[in-house]
Amino acid sequence: MSTPQSNMGFAAFTLDSAELSKSAINTVRTTLGITGAVALIVGILITFWPKNSLLVITVILGIYFIIAGLAYAGLGIFSRGISGGARTLDIILGILFVIGGILALANVQAAAELLAVFFGLLIGILWIVEGVVALVQSGDAPSRGWAIFFGILSIVAGIVLLFSPLWGTVVLFIIAGIGLIVLGIVQIVRAFTFGRGASAAAAA
Repeated sequence: MSTPQSNMGFAAFTLDSAELSKSAINTVRTTLGITGAVALIVGILITFWPKNSLLVITVILGIYFIIAGLAYAGLGIFSRGISGGARTLDIILGILFVIGGILALANVQAAAELLAVFFGLLIGILWIVEGVVALVQSGDAPSRGWAIFFGILSIVAGIVLLFSPLWGTVVLFIIAGIGLIVLGIVQIVRAFTFGRGASAAAAA
């Protein structure tokens, strides 16, 4: 029978180490260690070198756009089982993807700034909408004061982000990096501690 101490969260699932074999426990530990190390490294890069990290992401997106564009264009040209209109749309979409990818790779700096501004504006709009919704629903909220406070804060943050999307995105980028660092450390610690009780019980 498993004990509460043997239950460990893993991603969206709860794993009981007492019910796992030694090889399965080692697999979970390895997975936790690898994902934790990746999150930690990416978090450090984003936090301390946000500009360079954004440039790398832009290059990856540019390459992805070109590959996806070629795939769509190939689908439209060589597929015989779909209608002519659908094939034409696939070809057009593929060409647009390829053009977007080439433009992004041709001027990575400008593309990265445009990407940051786009995300900043998008998040700003979402925060304003979220704040308005919170204020509208505050009358039915159990904690009306907190709902109003959250709504006003969300709207103000969204407006600030709309007026300075590039700066705001950099700040959000750094916050995300710090979050990844914390997540990475937690995952690495779990990689060393997961299944210890089960291993001890098996040895006994």
